[in-house]
Amino acid sequence: MNKQLTILDHLSAAPHRGLFLAGTLQGVLTVLWWLFDLSGRYGIAGSITVWGIAPTWAHAFLMVYGFFPFFIFGFLFTTYPNWMNGDKVKPREYVTTGGLMAAGVILFYVGLLTHKVIIIAGVELMLIGWGVAVYVLFRILLTTPVQDKRHARVISAALLMGWLGGMAYLLWLVTDSRVILDFARHAGIWFFLLPIVLTVSHRMIPFFSSRVLENYEMVRPFWMLWLMLGCIVAHGVLQWLEFPAYLWMVDFPLAICALYLSYRWQLQRSFQVSLLAVLHISFAWFGVAMLLYAVQSLIYFASGNWLFGLAPLHALGIGFFSGMILAMASRVTLGHSGRPLELDRLTWLLFLGFQATAVIRILSDVVPMIGPMLYVVAALVWLVCFGLWAGKFTPIYWRARVDGKAG
Repeated sequence: MNKQLTILDHLSAAPHRGLFLAGTLQGVLTVLWWLFDLSGRYGIAGSITVWGIAPTWAHAFLMVYGFFPFFIFGFLFTTYPNWMNGDKVKPREYVTTGGLMAAGVILFYVGLLTHKVIIIAGVELMLIGWGVAVYVLFRILLTTPVQDKRHARVISAALLMGWLGGMAYLLWLVTDSRVILDFARHAGIWFFLLPIVLTVSHRMIPFFSSRVLENYEMVRPFWMLWLMLGCIVAHGVLQWLEFPAYLWMVDFPLAICALYLSYRWQLQRSFQVSLLAVLHISFAWFGVAMLLYAVQSLIYFASGNWLFGLAPLHALGIGFFSGMILAMASRVTLGHSGRPLELDRLTWLLFLGFQATAVIRILSDVVPMIGPMLYVVAALVWLVCFGLWAGKFTPIYWRARVDGKAG
């Protein structure tokens, strides 16, 4: 009994611990489920399983709304008070958020095996937990003294849009409205995830780089951030309204800005420190993804041919989002457990495996005749790399800091 209480005490000792643990387990579980579904669908192993809802839309929700938010809230509950010198997030607030969202995910899986009604209940629980987090973070934003809150304001607005996207998904479950589903899936990428990951990158990558690279000039052009955010929102609206032929008009500027920032943030020098390099490499995928989007749209505009399939989306989702989550979570976990901020060889190799996953998944759309097999290979490589990362990092969340400090 004492051992169990000790574990629970450690999990609730800091905001990131329980949320990162839940996100890590969910990352393994959702890709394991997706791999099982793909294997049955393409006749590789087992048989096709009938799920409570279409597996494609279950997969989209579990990744966008059921995986990344655990890490986002764990990170923001830690950094928001530090960014703005605000009050610390209370244990009951971050424990409530994590508990409700984790319970919602569990119900979602139960509903996949049984009935849509249980999926609906699971999404409701997740949205309640999400709502608690939004309330807490908005409270910090609004009650701290006047200062530079530009990054925090963007992130707060994106969190609210993510909650609205989750609510749209809930309404789709109830109404079967395709228009509402389209909003939910586009809002999750373009109004929630991408604004947050870009804004955090804009704030943190130059800062981290300046701490470890000599004679480093911090470059944070806010005019470029506003331009990129405007293009991102425009892309989301155009996709939702089904105007893919015009995406190139906003995607080329996005790609140019992203690639420029990779250059100015000195991607080439980041390889001197592997823990920094993983951040820069992940961000570089953003420029690649938007370039793919832009070329895809321009070709469609000029010829009516739709090439590359979902390759741009997976360059963004696996290369940028997943890579950045792995990079940031590794850094936060090491730093807040009293360990040296150094990436060991195994974690570096696992991160490179993530890059291989992105490449394989992109090839599956570029070379469609071998696509189904590569779908499964990409999911398997992702699962192995993330599973090994989880096995290495999850024990840290329920153990005391190695330096004996609290938190």
